[in-house]
Amino acid sequence: MLPDFKNKIVLAPMEDVTEPPFRMICKKLGADVLYTEFISSEGLIRDARKAREKLFFYEEERPLAIQIYGGNEESMAESSRITTTANPDFIDINCGCWVKDVAMRGAGAGLLRDLPKMQRIAESVMANTNLPVTLKTRLGWDENSIVIVEVAKIMESIGIKALTVHCRLRSQGNKGDADWSWVKRIKDAGVTIPIILNGNVKSPEDVKFAFDTYEPDAVMIGQGAIQNQWIFKQAKEFIATGKYTEPPIDEKIDVCIHHLKLNCEAKGETYGVLEIRKFYSGYLKGLPNVSKYRMELMSIKEMEPVIEKLIEIRDHYLQLAD
Repeated sequence: MLPDFKNKIVLAPMEDVTEPPFRMICKKLGADVLYTEFISSEGLIRDARKAREKLFFYEEERPLAIQIYGGNEESMAESSRITTTANPDFIDINCGCWVKDVAMRGAGAGLLRDLPKMQRIAESVMANTNLPVTLKTRLGWDENSIVIVEVAKIMESIGIKALTVHCRLRSQGNKGDADWSWVKRIKDAGVTIPIILNGNVKSPEDVKFAFDTYEPDAVMIGQGAIQNQWIFKQAKEFIATGKYTEPPIDEKIDVCIHHLKLNCEAKGETYGVLEIRKFYSGYLKGLPNVSKYRMELMSIKEMEPVIEKLIEIRDHYLQLAD
């Protein structure tokens, strides 16, 4: 079932980031809707282990979308059937990935250069599932081809249930300003399906400003959640009261340890410890003179010593606060 997106704050799909452990943390900290990493349709059809593993999610994560991508209609149709067997709440189609290996092969943001093909891809996914289907894309290929209003009208007309707009061009990648004003322009053009604003949302203040100024149905947070997993909870607090609190150091360390344990449970100790490293800077952000501790954490390869070091860090900063 498609979730009610109205006034929701949702976690963006991000490769090698939005795996089950990280999604569970964000859910605990206020994310209303979750998305998996994007999954290659060709990988699903070949029964590639990595692609199949990405279909997994915990029941506690719902509502959740599995996101798929590809540039071949038949492959997307078959991947839609495979994805449906995993029973997510809905399926999301990635038409926004900017990286060369995806976009230059006619998938992801590459479909912005061929809107009839984007439509056929979307129709092939919808025709092969009983689940709601949504789509995520960008403003256009470059500044000379901003087609997002046309895309929104097409997708609404064929039955896509919601549209996420990463408010950058493919040519920008993940850099530069995001032009959120296009969300309001889509609304003003008469599109009535839920429109989800995404791109360069980095703070609770950004979330409130986006809702107040551009009237999206929902706001999606990507990179901002890597650096601050509390952003969902803080944004809701800021919208409700005009202020928000920073989590204390003991809460940050407790959540980091929980995240580490989930990682090791899901991936084994070696990879669980290795892949938590990308999140240390977020968990330790704002602590004075923390770089020494962060470097020590980066060198540790086993779970229990990491936990011991995190507790040492917690105790050190609690003492400083006394």
